[in-house]
Amino acid sequence: MARTAVNHTPFVPNGHLTDVAGTTIDSTLVTNGVVINDADPERTLIRVTNTAGAAKTVTVKAGTGTQSWMAGQGDSVTSVALTSGVEWLGPFTSARFQQRGSKLYVDFASGTTGTITVFKLPKAY
Repeated sequence: MARTAVNHTPFVPNGHLTDVAGTTIDSTLVTNGVVINDADPERTLIRVTNTAGAAKTVTVKAGTGTQSWMAGQGDSVTSVALTSGVEWLGPFTSARFQQRGSKLYVDFASGTTGTITVFKLPKAY
């Protein structure tokens, strides 16, 4: 099945950003995973919340192709605490995590519930 696309929310340079709700992690996202299109890994942050009754893992997949020459270091797997856990992931190294077509792939452990929110950091002014 195709991964579910999750759009990023850009941070505002020299400004502010009101907190956003994020995308609900449901059985479809757990089964198929997430794709972040047009990703700039070095400027991407991911916030994951876990509302499940047990700690769950979130995996940022190692890249494929010649642009991901550090992919041999493997996936990045982070545990998110049970019930009210919140973890921030990233920024990421393109040479390790970028998929073909400037994408990032994120997977969730079975039974994960909560939200995923993707943020894009601005370039410095």
